[in-house]
Amino acid sequence: MNPHHPAPATGGFAGVVLAGGTAARMDGVDKASVELAGRSLLDHAVDAFVDADEVVVVGPDTVRTARPVTFVVEDPPRGGPVAGLLTGVDTLLRVPRLVGVLAVDMPRVTAATMRRLREAAAGRDGAFLVDGDGRRQLAGVLDASRLDVVRPGREAQHGMALHRLLAPLDLAGVAASGEEAVDVDTWSDLRDLRG
Repeated sequence: MNPHHPAPATGGFAGVVLAGGTAARMDGVDKASVELAGRSLLDHAVDAFVDADEVVVVGPDTVRTARPVTFVVEDPPRGGPVAGLLTGVDTLLRVPRLVGVLAVDMPRVTAATMRRLREAAAGRDGAFLVDGDGRRQLAGVLDASRLDVVRPGREAQHGMALHRLLAPLDLAGVAASGEEAVDVDTWSDLRDLRG
């Protein structure tokens, strides 16, 4: 059991948005602030968690959101997706039954996407979106108690690859529909989505 949370809640769904990356291929811009269709990428990501009881954004508190969220930065910062996910989970006010995770640069992931992932996770340890080539994307849901079982010590989290954390888990793959698996890694990716 995670020492940061005294007692798990029964049921519930919470979201963690990972927004602390370096955006090296976008000149180091704060991706959360980048706009698509007149709204920040962060607002798009938070919208995907409309069904969540609470949302934690792991990244700098630089962009206002329409919905109240909690901002946190992993220590040390920019520790990668595993450190970000676990820091986000530790920041939740209550332990949910399911925790969703989403990279801030995947604006086509919606609340409907998250619902499909939650349905696919039933009876499993979780479910993740996969692209047309079968590659797992940084959009998924995990059983919080199973995540707790595989969580590494604090030192090992920093820089750990997400696939290593998830390897022992029984995860469903959910095929992306339309542009759901598109992530904004470059300015041309953004232009393509705007087009």
